[in-house]
Amino acid sequence: MKNVLLLTSSPRGEAAFSTQVATELAQKIEGANLTTRELWRDNFPHITPDFIGAIHTPEDGRTPEQSALAAISDELIAELKAADIVIIASGMINFAIPSTLKAWIDYVVRSGETFNYDANGLEGLVKGKQTVLVLATGGIYSEGPMAPMNFQEPYLRTVLGFIGLTEVETVLIEGSNLGPDVAAKALASAREKVAELSVTYSN
Repeated sequence: MKNVLLLTSSPRGEAAFSTQVATELAQKIEGANLTTRELWRDNFPHITPDFIGAIHTPEDGRTPEQSALAAISDELIAELKAADIVIIASGMINFAIPSTLKAWIDYVVRSGETFNYDANGLEGLVKGKQTVLVLATGGIYSEGPMAPMNFQEPYLRTVLGFIGLTEVETVLIEGSNLGPDVAAKALASAREKVAELSVTYSN
């Protein structure tokens, strides 16, 4: 049985195309033990001085506030490490990822837990996992004049690679604000790729 971690983050919640398509993929993987994080609903607090203090303080020396924030980080990192397949749904907000997804990243990208520096340089500690990005955009950002404004996929690939998640597939849903015909075509294309991936990941 494969452990699948599904993260959805669009502020449109269950109505978001990225959420719908990512959920379909997770549910199509045969024999999956599914853990879902609706980041738009969980609404983890953005990191603060208490969190920075917590990760640099031994457990028995933390304040109650620090302990609570460290516990969030520990739980999210444990879920990530336990996963065989990670599916991340993100709808572009102001050319980048939703702040809810950025908060999750800030809790899981943690020295000594998900990455390390040693004499040989950087080592990502979260390895050997298949990762799928399901990315929705109102316009077309994969090519053309808007491509330089796409900070969503490049950032996600960079930060995930930093912690060792380098086997990354992308499912794009582009042009949802360009009319119903464009949106329908984009959804159909995304679902075709989901069908291919679900077969691959079920094996």
